[in-house]
Amino acid sequence: MTRRQALGLIAAPALMQAQQPKDNIVFIVIDDLKWNALSCLGHPWVKTPNIDRIAKEGANLKNSFVTTPLCSPSRASFLTGRYVHSHGITTNGNNNEASFKLNFSTIAMQNAGYETAHVGKIHMGNDSNPRPGFDHWISFKGQGQYVDPPLNVDGKESKHEGYITDLLTDFSVKFIEKPRTKPFLLYLAHKSVHGPFTPADRHKDLYRGESVPKNPSHADKFENKPVMTRLIDGAPAFDTNKWPSEEIALNQMRCLASIDDGVGRILDALKKTGKLDSTLVIFTSDNGYFWGEHHLGDKRWAYEDSIRIPMVVRYPKWIKPGISIEGMALNIDIAPTFLEMAGLPTPATMHGRSLGPLLRGGKNWRKSFLAEYFEEKQNVRVPTWQAVRTEQYKYVHYVDHADFDELYDLKADPYELKNLFNDPKAKKVLTTLKAELADIKRRTA
Repeated sequence: MTRRQALGLIAAPALMQAQQPKDNIVFIVIDDLKWNALSCLGHPWVKTPNIDRIAKEGANLKNSFVTTPLCSPSRASFLTGRYVHSHGITTNGNNNEASFKLNFSTIAMQNAGYETAHVGKIHMGNDSNPRPGFDHWISFKGQGQYVDPPLNVDGKESKHEGYITDLLTDFSVKFIEKPRTKPFLLYLAHKSVHGPFTPADRHKDLYRGESVPKNPSHADKFENKPVMTRLIDGAPAFDTNKWPSEEIALNQMRCLASIDDGVGRILDALKKTGKLDSTLVIFTSDNGYFWGEHHLGDKRWAYEDSIRIPMVVRYPKWIKPGISIEGMALNIDIAPTFLEMAGLPTPATMHGRSLGPLLRGGKNWRKSFLAEYFEEKQNVRVPTWQAVRTEQYKYVHYVDHADFDELYDLKADPYELKNLFNDPKAKKVLTTLKAELADIKRRTA
């Protein structure tokens, strides 16, 4: 046998794999969903039967996180597979021009033969025009509006009547049911459940009389937390006697009901077209949300309720139905997962890794990750921070205020009430975590 013949035998399996039909992807991201605000995750009164179906027939990734708990940066990380300090979309400001220069994974998917569609929020400023990497485009400027929204459809602005969640679902179903010979990737990025938290009329009275579940962090006394007890313009940064309105949480969950309706329609469309079991379906959020934990609302902080997200995935070819996965999954892992579906390698420029091995039952390879936030002019109460989280510990470094730093043992103190930063007994752990933080930053610069 000649050397050329031998090389041909080695290359044959890879060539055959590349010629096999590729499967589809439906990636659903919603805005500001709390990590445990699904009925399949144990919420006491929220009902999400269609989203629950994804978990029941697939997997619940119990330890999923964003690397930055803020909308625009997180969405850029989903699509690029890179940490925020690397891709450069650090705030929710005007990122119009910068977003056109991002190397979205969907560009590689197009080149690999996928038909791609973006439906919903791009959240990179007020430019709703199509970004590179998408064959089909439906979006809106900035946050958009819940009722009768203007939409950019393939580069043309037009007014549409109806409720935004239902309209985006309509476009998504139409794309799924379109006759085609190519595999497809649908990125559905909902406006909900973001403010102003306007539910559809059919859900406006849903959950009336319910209350937000409370845990010990709602009574946080901010002991040894100088970032919380400092003064800003002579007034306390936070008031421990106040917490956000419960009506926000109720309206978020009312908005979620329309999303759940839409998920049901999307699963039905996949079944109708014979593509349900040949489609990777991922449902997640762009960040977590506070419902009064640590007396906070919104997100942006390094605490668990802010950086943690729900993530459920269905794909029978990889996943045994109804499993829970303990391994840590990040938003930067989504782009490499797309590439694996297309038979492409993960480039060195991506910091995440495909979730494929984890979903197929492999061991968790990740022992730590970096989370970060860059101070915004309109949110001076939240200073720039960098954090490293392991399976047991979290160290938060406030870049411009080292005396604010925090350290938590998440196994002993899951609600992050006891800051161990100045505890002599935690010195060894702190030294290790500082070194780990520096190492991740160096490797991902």
